[in-house]
Amino acid sequence: MNAATTDTHHDDHHDHGPAPGLMRWVTTTNHKDIGTLYLWFSLIMFFIGGAMALVIRTELFQPGLQVVDPQFFNTMTTMHALVMIFGVIMPAFVGLANWMVPIMVGAPDMALPRMNNWSFWILPFGFAMMLSTLFMEGGGPAAGWTLYPPLSLQGGSGFPFLIFSIHILGISSIMGAINIVATIMNLRAPGMTFMKMPLFVWTWFITAYLLIAVMPVLAGAVTMLLTDKYFGTAFFTAGGGGDPVMFQHIFWFFGHPEVYILILPSFGVVSEIIPTFSRKRLFGYSSMVYATASIAFLSFIVWAHHMFTVGMPVSGALFFMFATMLIAVPTGVKVFNWVATMWRGAMTFETPMLYALGFVIMFTIGGFSGVMLALVPVDFQYHDTYFVVAHFHYVLVPGSIFAIIGAVYYWLPKWTGKMYDEKWGKIHFWTSTFFVNLLFFPMHFVGLAGMPRRIPDYAVQFADFNAIATIGAFGFGFSQLIFVYVVVKCIRGGEKATDQVWEGAEGLEWTLSSPPPYHSFTEQPVVK
Repeated sequence: MNAATTDTHHDDHHDHGPAPGLMRWVTTTNHKDIGTLYLWFSLIMFFIGGAMALVIRTELFQPGLQVVDPQFFNTMTTMHALVMIFGVIMPAFVGLANWMVPIMVGAPDMALPRMNNWSFWILPFGFAMMLSTLFMEGGGPAAGWTLYPPLSLQGGSGFPFLIFSIHILGISSIMGAINIVATIMNLRAPGMTFMKMPLFVWTWFITAYLLIAVMPVLAGAVTMLLTDKYFGTAFFTAGGGGDPVMFQHIFWFFGHPEVYILILPSFGVVSEIIPTFSRKRLFGYSSMVYATASIAFLSFIVWAHHMFTVGMPVSGALFFMFATMLIAVPTGVKVFNWVATMWRGAMTFETPMLYALGFVIMFTIGGFSGVMLALVPVDFQYHDTYFVVAHFHYVLVPGSIFAIIGAVYYWLPKWTGKMYDEKWGKIHFWTSTFFVNLLFFPMHFVGLAGMPRRIPDYAVQFADFNAIATIGAFGFGFSQLIFVYVVVKCIRGGEKATDQVWEGAEGLEWTLSSPPPYHSFTEQPVVK
């Protein structure tokens, strides 16, 4: 499959040429335009969610209540999570899928272009509605992103707006997922069997099924909250015969596959980048596909590991403990395969490769703390402490976010035809890596020492580590301005990218992660 044949479709579906200016972006059905819209939207939400995180860290810089009111602090922890999950990581990955999946499978566009347009354009309205709750009577939601009742039922007049916005975001995700499945199933180039698809396509294919399966579960849970508050039902109200713990079961049946929705596309991105800069085919392609599928399957049967402290029977706790530990096996297979790909490869360390390596190392730290949290007797101590916060942030920031940034650096030359500034890209990587560890590593220590999460004040013995973490947070946040600078500079006036962007990796970088066709680069000596 060659780049020329997959990539020549004209840049707009309208017969009358591209619409002028703004209307082109509003009405576009071109997968590249829509991918670009998703990525810019995600970047804007990244700074909004990051500002919320900085409010949280500013309050926690010293013990005592100094900057914000505790209610507003709780609102910030809730909104920060909702914005980062539904407004940053998911749209960014959908943007990458929109851009790359049609190109990688040899399709002229996504299967359902008009639905593609709509699934993006409802997002800004959903988030405008969610953020508007901050200005309503009673303030924004303050029950954590998990929205546990009875706490979430205390919400002010913004509560129904929050629920509706979650529905809108869910609809957007489901439509995007259906579109990706339809594209991969129906529009693959002749000869591209499933086991020849690039790994990024595979990970998104599996992620899309997860989204279709679990987003309706979240919709059901929040709708039941809504009827409990306004329509006199008692699903989760103990006084009316309901059960608040049932909400946790329904929520985490969505929430656990959701965290894999946030990480599986990262695995795909890293499986594209590492072979390119190791100048080798991906080690163990089929085992990577099966590992991804088994992680997705197991993600449905581990949800109650978020709930070990609710008083479940020992047999239940044991099942969820062992099932959770089992996820470490396919994940370990993936890490092993990435390392084996690099082994004796002709490695170079351009910015995308640095991000991929940072991902592998720091994601693995998050994986190890996850295995610790899987152990029931230990989790009784760790539950709802900062150790949990450290664990999932190591998976989601140096994990998902680094993979997204690495993907942008990796594909920017393809998207823009121009090369980004390598020196500033590397500066961005090293500052981000230094500060992200300064931010999250101390949280392991305060968590093990017993500092609870979601509190605006804390005992004085945790002060030093919290001060360090806050400095890390500001450093990491401001480092991201370098990223904006590099991307804008590249788009507006980078040097023209060559046909062979990554030296010696051949023009078609992505064939590296799938079994290459005959006459691929593996049979020709690379001429420098």
